[in-house]
Amino acid sequence: MKEKKKVLLICGSNNQTTMMHEVGKHLNDFDCYYTPYYCDGFLKALYKANLLNFTVIGRHHQNRAIEYCSNHGLKIDFEGNANYYDLVITSSDLVIQKNIRGKKIVLVQEGMTDPVNIFYYASRYLGLPRYLASTSTAGLSHAYKLFCVASQGYAEHFISHGVDPRKLCVTGIPNFDNVDTYLNNDFPFSRYVLAATSDARETFKYENRKRTIYNALDIADGRQLIFKLHPNENFRRAEKEINKYAPEAMIYTAGNTNHMIANSDVLITKFSSVVYVGMALGKEVYSDFPVEKLRKMMPIQNGGTSGSRIADMCISVLEEKSFRSVYDSSFASGYKTYEEEYQASVTGDAA
Repeated sequence: MKEKKKVLLICGSNNQTTMMHEVGKHLNDFDCYYTPYYCDGFLKALYKANLLNFTVIGRHHQNRAIEYCSNHGLKIDFEGNANYYDLVITSSDLVIQKNIRGKKIVLVQEGMTDPVNIFYYASRYLGLPRYLASTSTAGLSHAYKLFCVASQGYAEHFISHGVDPRKLCVTGIPNFDNVDTYLNNDFPFSRYVLAATSDARETFKYENRKRTIYNALDIADGRQLIFKLHPNENFRRAEKEINKYAPEAMIYTAGNTNHMIANSDVLITKFSSVVYVGMALGKEVYSDFPVEKLRKMMPIQNGGTSGSRIADMCISVLEEKSFRSVYDSSFASGYKTYEEEYQASVTGDAA
């Protein structure tokens, strides 16, 4: 019997891990292995010193990924060193690990990308590591054969950042492509205002949490307010702050955020992908991103078929077959990059 080709799927957060599993379900003709997110080189030293626990490389996320894979009977190859892999599938290219460089890689968009900031430009033009700019530099490793993205709006977004349109394919992404299923849940409350917090402070970004809490109180305007804390947060600190400034609010440190969104009337976020769930379900949403821009970028709803579509694209890459990219599509041209927009604003030529 001919030996099956081997595929490594690199997990990460719970969202990334479940996305990888959803793709792997449709690769039955291949020998699939899963690994938590991992690193090497300088980052490995930081990892061993427990200085990366606030990231998907941290032991908390690694342990959750291992637990999930074990509970679902998935084969685990920690750090992908046990086998030779014909294909690697990952939801983050902020780090391209040494043992996958030069291999066939398919990148899958994990969700919302961070806003452009000084670290984005430092990464692109000064050669600083991409992970310093977080997901604002998603796709800029150019190390992959194919990048599967959530929507045409995101395809435009990534191309404007410098991603090659010949490597882009709009497939939709698991966890965000069939949100109506979240309406069937057993979360015990309804008709409340839900505030999904961020891990900005844990990832060295500024957030005035007192202002965030008061803003949520203003939007709630007397309605029940529930805070769902980001899994990377310092729970003790966050709970202390909420209890001080919004003592009547309920606080959840765990639970299915999508189900909480489905039962809410209003969703408040900062820079979180869960805003797309609220938007797709017709909720009143608040975000630090412009809502109209988010509507354009909202992941396509395809009845939960994104995993199958991505798997089909992975097979095309693995077997070196041609695939339909966005290269010839009309939305792959006719708009400005960030640099062009900046220059246009300086010269007064902005549209």
